[in-house]
Amino acid sequence: MLKAYSWLTFCVVVWGSNFVFGKILVQDFSPGLLTSLRLLFIVLFLAGIMAYKKHFKRVNKSEFLWILLLGVIGVFINQWSFFKGLQTADPTTSAIILAMTPILAGLLAALFLKEKLTIRMLMGSVLAIIGIYFVVVKGGGSSSLHFDKGLIWIVVTMVTFAIMIIITRVLSQRIDPLTITLYSNLVGFIVSVPFAFSLDTPLRMSSDITDWALLIGTAVVVHGVATLIWNNNIRHVDASKASVLSNLEPFVAMIMGLILLSKPITGVEILGSLFILAGVMLSTYQRRMRTKRTMG
Repeated sequence: MLKAYSWLTFCVVVWGSNFVFGKILVQDFSPGLLTSLRLLFIVLFLAGIMAYKKHFKRVNKSEFLWILLLGVIGVFINQWSFFKGLQTADPTTSAIILAMTPILAGLLAALFLKEKLTIRMLMGSVLAIIGIYFVVVKGGGSSSLHFDKGLIWIVVTMVTFAIMIIITRVLSQRIDPLTITLYSNLVGFIVSVPFAFSLDTPLRMSSDITDWALLIGTAVVVHGVATLIWNNNIRHVDASKASVLSNLEPFVAMIMGLILLSKPITGVEILGSLFILAGVMLSTYQRRMRTKRTMG
């Protein structure tokens, strides 16, 4: 059990650090090119895993259409908007906003998958929105409200991430997670290639081997290794505790931002993060309790 929690904590640290590493990378690579290159290395890594396991599977026309949608919205647009936003957005603020994804996914599930919309989910949404307000206003009055244009793209990232969760939930009833992940990332990479040269003006690409090592390393570790480790260990621990762990990413982003970018941690950021964390926990708690009652 301790080993499982250690590995899950490692995954959260990796995912939380991704905001800071992304901020570093967009200084040397343009967002479209960075998206395309990162997806290339993710696909190569996953394809290697699939080849090792001899796990390649065919999909039917219906499944392919879902994978196509997932690849375009949940992979390409999600990745590109993330890096586009980080060009100007603060990585800690971005992490805090993306922490709202489970709530938005719950609302979309209620709308499209006919899952029950609970009072707890609505209350959790209100708490999370209050948290976002604190972070965006930065502790000042309404006159100090400043919504960085990069944060608009981070909101797009959050929305596409929530859509990705919903589509993956639908597909997972028919296809295994590894197949979904590889094929959707492959679609995302193919779609990204022409946009890498049309969306970025000017096109920027670092010639520093350190930057390339960071790009490849984060692509493989963040989206490959960490995801596989999480999926492998999540079954050994209580779902509620794992959920709390996964929601600690904003705090990891704060600490990594302080260490790598010398960005001070503000009380407002901590307060906003606590509101969002409380909102997410409140929203997801009801779903877990309902599942337990159903099983009983």
